[in-house]
Amino acid sequence: MESNPLFGVILHAIGGLAAASFYIPLKRVQGWAWETCWLVLGVVAWLITPWVIASQQVPQLVNVLQTAPSKAVLLCYLFGALWGVGGLMYGMTMRFLGISLGTALALGFCAAFGTLVPPIAGGKFLGLLSTQSGLATLAGVALCLAGIGICGFAGMRKESELSDEQKQEIVAEFSFGKGVVVAILAGIMSACMFFAFRAGEPIANIAANLGTAGIWCNLPVLIVAFAGGLTTNLIWCVYLNVRNGSAKDYLSNTKGSQSANYLWCALGGFTWYLQFMFYSMGETQLGEEYKFSSWTLHMAFIIIFGTLWGLWLREWKGVKSATTTLVWTGIAVLVLSTVVVGIGNYLAIPPTS
Repeated sequence: MESNPLFGVILHAIGGLAAASFYIPLKRVQGWAWETCWLVLGVVAWLITPWVIASQQVPQLVNVLQTAPSKAVLLCYLFGALWGVGGLMYGMTMRFLGISLGTALALGFCAAFGTLVPPIAGGKFLGLLSTQSGLATLAGVALCLAGIGICGFAGMRKESELSDEQKQEIVAEFSFGKGVVVAILAGIMSACMFFAFRAGEPIANIAANLGTAGIWCNLPVLIVAFAGGLTTNLIWCVYLNVRNGSAKDYLSNTKGSQSANYLWCALGGFTWYLQFMFYSMGETQLGEEYKFSSWTLHMAFIIIFGTLWGLWLREWKGVKSATTTLVWTGIAVLVLSTVVVGIGNYLAIPPTS
């Protein structure tokens, strides 16, 4: 398939915008508990939309899934379930920290762990220390952790500078301590999507052999991986529904429009799915020469758009200018870290003859 790097960058930008925007519709929901919103969003994002999109683009979709090796399907599902824990934690990060700070910390950890976990699991970590590309990659991870630290310090300043009333006005359940914990868990568990894609390669190959265009071959893999993610999120959200007495939210609502709530959550779920769809499309358009930069572009665009959303929603209203400068500095370092990691990946590409 002929590549188009510029088009690939545009697709990654759209995917990053979708990833940074999916939580915005949930702010319009009234009268529902967080777990109710998240489960409705998840059903749309991880069950309905993957099947609808794949059925339009993958010939013989059911046949692809039926003929796929059972081991590949099982492993893809299990890694998807573990990734689902990361997705759940990511949603809770937005809940406790807001969009700008939550995106910066969660994706900072995602970038760091997403870069380190695969070579560690593959027994190749020590090899990174002996190559130019490996050292560049580790330098990028170090920058990433520095950016996380700067954003974290800004978050601590925000917590000390605002009154409880001000914090709740901006982010209803603001809690810096809880937010940091779930952001770390989001980063660790989100790395499992790498293993889900690797386990699902036989599924993508079958789709290609049955006539699926290269740009869409990973759509059946997403169906399996997202089914695992939906499982873990379903278990947790139903548990919270029972514990908090919020199961009634699905049928009744005394504070807002029930149909509007379903619509906003569905919009959030559909927007959430778009990030992975455009990510996979962008990767195919960059070609082998620039494919290394996909993760870099994805992380950078999400952080940039997440920051812009946070400013638009005035999540840093009332803090001192020095604190605002700190968070901007931290975000700039995070974006720089993804660029350095991308350079490390580029250096690892064997020269062409």
